[in-house]
Amino acid sequence: MAKPPGDDARRAALRLISGLRDGQSLSDQAAALRRLAPADQARAARLAAETLRHRARADAVLARFLSRRTAPQVQDLLQLATVEMLELGGAPHGVVDAAVNLTRGLGRKGQAAAGMVNAVLRKVARVEDWDALPPQRLPDWLRAPVAATWGEAATLAIEAAHQAGAPLDLTLKPGAAVEIEGARPLPTGSLRLDGGVQVSALPGYAEGAWWVQDAAAALAVRLLEPQPGERIADLCAAPGGKTLQLAAAGAEVTAVDISKARLARVAENLARCNLSARLVAADALDWQPEGALDAVLLDAPCSATGTIRRHPDLPFLRDGSGIAGLAELQARLIDRAVGMLPSGGRMVYATCSLLPEEGEAQIAAALARHPDLRIEPPALPGIEPEWVTPEGGLRLRPDHWPELGGMDGFFIARLRKAG
Repeated sequence: MAKPPGDDARRAALRLISGLRDGQSLSDQAAALRRLAPADQARAARLAAETLRHRARADAVLARFLSRRTAPQVQDLLQLATVEMLELGGAPHGVVDAAVNLTRGLGRKGQAAAGMVNAVLRKVARVEDWDALPPQRLPDWLRAPVAATWGEAATLAIEAAHQAGAPLDLTLKPGAAVEIEGARPLPTGSLRLDGGVQVSALPGYAEGAWWVQDAAAALAVRLLEPQPGERIADLCAAPGGKTLQLAAAGAEVTAVDISKARLARVAENLARCNLSARLVAADALDWQPEGALDAVLLDAPCSATGTIRRHPDLPFLRDGSGIAGLAELQARLIDRAVGMLPSGGRMVYATCSLLPEEGEAQIAAALARHPDLRIEPPALPGIEPEWVTPEGGLRLRPDHWPELGGMDGFFIARLRKAG
């Protein structure tokens, strides 16, 4: 009997989801999709991501029809089928049949569960209140500090932004003239596209007219304001969007990252965009610049909690236990970057985190350690006044720009060393 259409993608999506139980992120497992046709690769990735984004809502629906929780693999399958029908609009008959076939393929326990899966999903298909269910909550270790900092209403708005997912943002190379159907300019200068698109097929990709970069991430370099000919170190540089921005501004960039593999991706994008930078595989804590620098960009390793809307697997992989260690590393990197600055030199510190201890508190502590540093409040087009903290940092959250599709969560601060 022929396989139902989409079975390969569904099976691959289930493998991606089950991999989280072994501590593997969706991106860690991306190579496993390469044996599939391109369309199935994209579909599997989307099914897995959307299932994780709506997992709690799916469980709330399933609980109405299950007397007890099923085996993990069967629960994954029920969640995926629920999301495919109720969120993605999959035809119930085809989704249910595919789920039953996939359940039978799980072995003896799957054979025994197939009838239950069929019965439950037929009931799920008739559920009418899916859109009224609340968004998936942040895990407690993250929700508590977010709510304590910005309040319950903002926390709910952040959770809604995570549920909505992320559009595709592009940073244009200065002077590039490219027209992309459906792209709209954002107030801060990025271009935004909604819906799933094949990036490499978009106009201007082959010519290197732009690169993919969330609008929030693009603000770190804009805040640094690189000038032609300036010598700038980009510390912890991969995946490289900020390196490309610095090089496109005409700066002499040294991009430092501890991962050779990630720097190889930076090199590929530099070549595609006909830009140049010196790439150095080294620990930023050990690396020493050759000669004086004008500025330093430090996009420090962090919890990445600001990127959940595009990485819905993150809440299922982290428990908050590593935050203290990350904060300690960030402080050491700040001290190292400050030591590279000449008198009058400037730096930008950035983390894609929602946690104040990786942002506001980190900079407050750095200013206390370095009396010769001062913070310079942002003055950029498109910046809303409420994004600027009382101390002069830039706090970006996923619930900002709700009418435009949100943004990643970031903290960014520009610092100047006394001259």
